[in-house]
Amino acid sequence: MAMKARVEAVLNVGLRIPSIMLLEVLYRWDVSSFFQKIQRSSLSNNPLFQYKYIALYLHYVGYILSLVLLTLPRQHLVQLYLYVLTALLLFAGHQLSRDYVRGELDSGYEGPLYLEPLTMNRFTTALIGQVVVCTLCSCVMQTKQIWLFSAHLLPLVARLCLVPLETIVFINRFSMIFTGLEVLYFIASNLLVPYNLAKTAYRELVQVVEVYGLLALGMSLWNQLVLPVLFMCFWLVLFALQIYTYFSTRDQPPSRERLLFLFLTSIAECCSTPYSLLGLVFTVSFVALGVLTLCKFYLQGYRAFMNDNAVHRGMTEGITLLVLAVQTGLIELQVIHRAFLLSIILFVVVASILQSMLEIADPIVLALGASRDKSLWKHFRAVSLCLFLLVFPAYMSYMICQFFRMDFWLLIIISSSILTSLQVLGTLLIYILFMVEEIRKAPVENMDEVIYCVNGTYRLLEFLVAVCVVAYGVSETLFGEWTVMGSTIILVHSYYNVWLRAQLGWQSFLLRRDAVHKIQNMPTASALQLQQHNDICSICFQDMKSAVITPCGHFFHAACLKKWLYVQETCPLCHGQLKSQLQPTSSSGAANQNPAEVEQEEGDPQVELDPEEDTQAKNTPPMQTPTERELGSDLPPGSSKIQPKECDPAAESSTSPDADLNEDGSCSTSDVLFSS
Repeated sequence: MAMKARVEAVLNVGLRIPSIMLLEVLYRWDVSSFFQKIQRSSLSNNPLFQYKYIALYLHYVGYILSLVLLTLPRQHLVQLYLYVLTALLLFAGHQLSRDYVRGELDSGYEGPLYLEPLTMNRFTTALIGQVVVCTLCSCVMQTKQIWLFSAHLLPLVARLCLVPLETIVFINRFSMIFTGLEVLYFIASNLLVPYNLAKTAYRELVQVVEVYGLLALGMSLWNQLVLPVLFMCFWLVLFALQIYTYFSTRDQPPSRERLLFLFLTSIAECCSTPYSLLGLVFTVSFVALGVLTLCKFYLQGYRAFMNDNAVHRGMTEGITLLVLAVQTGLIELQVIHRAFLLSIILFVVVASILQSMLEIADPIVLALGASRDKSLWKHFRAVSLCLFLLVFPAYMSYMICQFFRMDFWLLIIISSSILTSLQVLGTLLIYILFMVEEIRKAPVENMDEVIYCVNGTYRLLEFLVAVCVVAYGVSETLFGEWTVMGSTIILVHSYYNVWLRAQLGWQSFLLRRDAVHKIQNMPTASALQLQQHNDICSICFQDMKSAVITPCGHFFHAACLKKWLYVQETCPLCHGQLKSQLQPTSSSGAANQNPAEVEQEEGDPQVELDPEEDTQAKNTPPMQTPTERELGSDLPPGSSKIQPKECDPAAESSTSPDADLNEDGSCSTSDVLFSS
């Protein structure tokens, strides 16, 4: 079943290629120039070519026929091609019969066949050919009435019966007329089939539009006709024919310098119509998809196909090519001009592919550097791909500057390649920092600050490149030739690549500065508090040798909490709001103050109790809050001292049923957190 489905898919695409080929030929056909050539030739007296509107009607009929072939269902399309194949086989049988009769007339021998070896060989060859033609026609039409296709055997039978040669010529003409009448009868009997198919198709289209809408109809036709694959195959066939035509008309092979020019001119010849341009667009999309898939396979192996990213499908590169071709009027240019313009457009497409490769490689390389994976082959693949993405865009920019004069448009084009190299350089630097941390077997202090500086540096370089492009464009607009399109490009480039980047960079800087101020205003935990707390950081799950205390009484590493505050301004444990304005501590005694007391002092006002409730509260032993147990704060006089980190299992089970106890009967803050 799988093989049958593949064969049907191949037939669904391959049998529709001639319809697009016909559209291509009809688009290139100039009726006026065609009639001018006819008038200068010997066919000017032919009544068929004396009226121009007849050719126009044939032109429109060709368009209708090609559209019918393009949209015909696969079963009817296969049947139509079988009919065409049968007609070609009958024509081949007619040619064999005519050649045999001409050979007999040239020889002039009318005696028995077995007495003349040449005549016998000619007869045997013609007989075998006619039998093969009849058999093939019977198989194609799936009928056992083989006599319907055996009219061309009559001249052979007549020659075997020693009929005179003049009579054999008449019999050959009769066989031709008989075969033609059969074909006409078959066409007349199926004359209403196209009308019935069109009627059925119209009824189905109306039902689909009424139930699902035009969008669903378009998607259904897109999937059934497999238009991307169809146009790609059409363009590849057109390109192969162009290359074959070039080499068949040249005696000597082209030099190495002319191979690139041959490649560009062949592509330019194959995108002179809207149909061939669409074929080139889909071909570039599939090539980009193949390159990106190969990139993911090179980095991750077969794991790359398990979690495929739907973003990198190659459609960005195809759409870029289509937009640039339409914007520049590519199909309206001469072949030489089209080839040079295509070189620039393909440069932009390749730069887009390299950027997509970087988007795939960047998270994989950084994750590999931070994962402590010791596989040298994985590291080699990641670093080698990054080096390629670092060198190749710069080489492309250098080569295109050698062929074209530097102007505003070329600067915009090569700026994307320069930015790609800068981004790869930043990725490699961060990867090296991760590897240095791994070699040292100890975390590097202020690693987050170093990474931020590296990212900020190449982001600043990207910003400077964008500013230089805008400045160059403004200078050309003021002191050179002013155009509306150039001014529009400058404005768009200024907004997206200069203003938005500057705004995002400034917002990131403000967030980091605010986070640093918050950390500085928080009290630092003393050694006694850390010993009494005896827990790990809930963010990085590492032991705490130093920590800061939040207003809600939770302990974190200062660096870890600062990273958290880059994202949101809440406590990672209780999600309480961390106010941006905290009073800085003035002395060490204030720093060591119980956070629960600080929170009580800055919290809600005390609620007055009734006399009876007040008396009951005084007689009741005070209870410690979880914060007081963690910090080991001083309890009111008359109450029992509870050791740090010890908790009653029954009490803990009442608040957190799933909390697990340690071996010594104590429970940690992280246990209580994750159990709740």
